Amino acid sequence: MKGLFIFIVATTLFIYACSSNPYRQTNKVYKEQARGFSKEIKELPPVYLSGKPAAYPVGTINFNLRKPNYVIIHHTAQEACEKTLRTFTVTHSQVSAHYVICKDGTIHHMLNDYLRAWHAGAAKWGSLTDINSASIGIEIDNNGKEPFTDAQIDNLILLLDKLKKDYSIPGANFIGHSDIAPIRKQDPSAFFPWQKLAEYGFGNWPDIILEPVPPGFNNIQALRLIGYDTRDSIAAIRAFKLHFIQSDRSPLINTHDREVLYNLVRKY
Repeated sequence: MKGLFIFIVATTLFIYACSSNPYRQTNKVYKEQARGFSKEIKELPPVYLSGKPAAYPVGTINFNLRKPNYVIIHHTAQEACEKTLRTFTVTHSQVSAHYVICKDGTIHHMLNDYLRAWHAGAAKWGSLTDINSASIGIEIDNNGKEPFTDAQIDNLILLLDKLKKDYSIPGANFIGHSDIAPIRKQDPSAFFPWQKLAEYGFGNWPDIILEPVPPGFNNIQALRLIGYDTRDSIAAIRAFKLHFIQSDRSPLINTHDREVLYNLVRKY
């Protein structure tokens, strides 16, 4: 009798949660799209039709799912978490992310990690140009003009720790949207605590003691070696300083900046 009571209560709570969820319709669309992809990948690869076709299909048994190798951190540039959730659940926006973190620390997991979100846009890091296909996108509710909340950062660190372990993501591969799109983007803002994240193993940070820069050191080449797209060198310098020298956004590199750059390029 007790078990039946618990079952009834649990079922009632589940039904209430579903009925009160404002995203129940878009959740249905999510499931339909995921079901379509599932059906597509379950099919054996077709017989090759160009050139000489095979007599029969042969599917290998040695495979698994693709794994993300980067985490890209954004701020939403909107005034409320709910606005971002709605932006990511309408077709005309054409943008999405895997996770959204609200100011109170609530984490919305909006897309399976193995699926490709539309968060990076036109971007480049090193030789990688299709960032969306290789990364997880995390949006943090912040308008770009205010500090991030402790709850956001604390829960972000917990999330990053899980992602790093689940997918064996290298520590250097936790970067920001402005790093991969220096001409277009400035998120996350100078308020974002990159140093704190680096202390937990998410991203690099310069050492406290910096060595003098050797003769012949090339600033732009060093930025390129780290990963920055230097076709617009001014934008690349600004993005570098937004991440690593957050008190100065000028496009000029002084002696201290060069020492930071020299220290960092040896970590990547």
